Amino acid sequence: MSALVASIGSLGYYTPSQYELGYKIPPTTTIAQGGELADSPLNVTTNSVQMTNNDTLTLTDLFEETQQSVVQVSGTSSEDNPFFGLSLGSGFIYDNNGHIITNFHVVAGSNPDDISITFIDGTVYRARVIGTDEYSDLAVLHVEDDVPADKLIPLPLANSSALRVGQEVVAIGNPFGLSGSMTEGIVSGLNRLIPVYQDPFSDVVAPAFSIPDVIQTDAAINPGNSGGPLLNMQGEVVGINSAIFSTTGGFAGVGFAVPSNAIAKIAPILIERGTFQHPWLGVSGIDMTPEIAEAIGLGEPRGFLVIEAAPGGPADTAGVRGGNTPVQLAGREIALGGDVVLAIDDRDVRKIDDVLGYLQQATQVGETITLTVWRDGQIIDVGVTLGARPSLQDSP
Repeated sequence: MSALVASIGSLGYYTPSQYELGYKIPPTTTIAQGGELADSPLNVTTNSVQMTNNDTLTLTDLFEETQQSVVQVSGTSSEDNPFFGLSLGSGFIYDNNGHIITNFHVVAGSNPDDISITFIDGTVYRARVIGTDEYSDLAVLHVEDDVPADKLIPLPLANSSALRVGQEVVAIGNPFGLSGSMTEGIVSGLNRLIPVYQDPFSDVVAPAFSIPDVIQTDAAINPGNSGGPLLNMQGEVVGINSAIFSTTGGFAGVGFAVPSNAIAKIAPILIERGTFQHPWLGVSGIDMTPEIAEAIGLGEPRGFLVIEAAPGGPADTAGVRGGNTPVQLAGREIALGGDVVLAIDDRDVRKIDDVLGYLQQATQVGETITLTVWRDGQIIDVGVTLGARPSLQDSP
């Protein structure tokens, strides 16, 4: 994960080292939409075809069937914000009730009661933020104006756990304010982690937490694509475009999307309650390596070495042990002596990704899970009752 942490941050124009896909535009900038000025009418697509969810569509048909469901999301930060200006991103229709899904970082810092939604035909409606979750980089908007029912065409969510590397995907959004843009590519990786920082506008390198099960794609995505859908060839949402891997801020062939299964789990709660509680184990550590396994006497290099159990956290309360013996291994200092997590609820753990993915997909706050750990040459089970993940502001 360390290589990613160094190069994936918030992909916006906040600071040179951060790359979020939100697009910050100075107030005096004229936004071009599809090659036309912002106040010019766009071509109106009047016909929409009902999704079949079975047949593979051509790229042309896929765009025709989904373009009306993808919107441009914009908001303005307050003048006392150091990044004052227009925040521009993408979003997609979630249901017939006027709910729209976008990224948290697209609307972060903007007036939550004054968001603008622009449809492909150029019509603009007011919306407000009704729910946000920094830990998944998701936000739910609700269109406040009286929008004609035929404009609210929701995109269906696919089962992202069924994705395979090599599967064709399409990204639709508004890169650099160019509305109605589509790019195509493949799923180039699965089960990635992208970091969540305490302050998206800072230069802090170490993330507070990570988003698991992230989809990697080579479909070109750029600033302004954030919040737009990543679609399979049936026109179903498999993810929400959120970040790119880059050292310059430009697309370098590696993009990331938060999976649709996370949207399916979190969005309904955001609509109902405005916030989402993530289950929290309260450990930090490092994936097992041959060097570490040899140093601690673990026969096979597998699992996750606990370096620290957050004081007073769920794991600490349950008796999970962190490291207490600093040792130099492979050119870095590692605290040995902590438990090695080998399984969670009888599911093998190869690395921390497996733990984070399982916690997000299959557990909830207050649930008791069983960790199988290697400790002092013995394998034991430890029951841990999951807590609610602390806010980013409260994170150490």
